[in-house]
Amino acid sequence: MTHIRATLVLLCAFTILTGVAYPLAITGIAQLAFPAQANGSLIQSNGAVVGSRLIGQSFTSDRYFHGRPSATTGADPSDPSKSVDQPYNAAASTGSNLAPTSKVLADAVAQRAQALGPGRQPADLVTASASGLDPHISPAGAYAQVERVARARNLPVATVRALVDKTAQGREFGILGEPRVNVLELNLALDRLGAGGTGS
Repeated sequence: MTHIRATLVLLCAFTILTGVAYPLAITGIAQLAFPAQANGSLIQSNGAVVGSRLIGQSFTSDRYFHGRPSATTGADPSDPSKSVDQPYNAAASTGSNLAPTSKVLADAVAQRAQALGPGRQPADLVTASASGLDPHISPAGAYAQVERVARARNLPVATVRALVDKTAQGREFGILGEPRVNVLELNLALDRLGAGGTGS
């Protein structure tokens, strides 16, 4: 009986400690020290949440910079037992899982490259990321789209290029990661130029 009582006391104590007190303490510290990150790194525009710095979105209009191809899928609305392509479906983070020797992958990359135009294209514009939700592209990937966006918005190429320069981020602490451009933030900055509209 003594052992049972001690076991129940320990069970209750550790449940309260690790299941209630610890999570509340960590949540409180995060809200005080890193409130933006703790709440999902949300991006607001005109007082409304339009996305997160951590999750990519699907932009298809020529008026916007496009992100990396996304291999995420979702249930087919007409037949839930089947799946269909749903780019940037945050509920289904995944890569294509196709091997480098896959003909399907090779054909998809070739099709994307052809759609972008002649010449070599940055790899991140023709290949999906492992998560399928990458919010960034490389500066090279952004510069490759400058002329298309400038033409669609009737803006000087130099103006759009300067916007990419301003939005681009370098390596963390100068050594970690790769230079990158957040596509959503770049497109919001593009809209703020005054020649933009809404839509994707």
